[in-house]
Amino acid sequence: MEKVRARVIVEGRVQGVFFRYHTQEMAFKLGITGWVKNRRDSNVEAVFEGDKERVDQIIQWCHRGPPEARVTKVQLAWEDYTGEFEDFSINY
Repeated sequence: MEKVRARVIVEGRVQGVFFRYHTQEMAFKLGITGWVKNRRDSNVEAVFEGDKERVDQIIQWCHRGPPEARVTKVQLAWEDYTGEFEDFSINY
């Protein structure tokens, strides 16, 4: 399986709706490593590393998010895979 790294910025009503928590749960379920954090501009940013198929799945999930979220846009940038993460964390 091809290993990839993706950085996403999720816009909309994504803070205060447990977006980071649900992203971490989904990452654990899919075996993806990386991190997620709230940004000062009210968006959420995440870096995902893992098998391409699974990273694609979590990116698609980011377009919906948890039930309380209202995602209006997802910016996606593919980066070089580094393998630097041991797990998936919520950054503050």
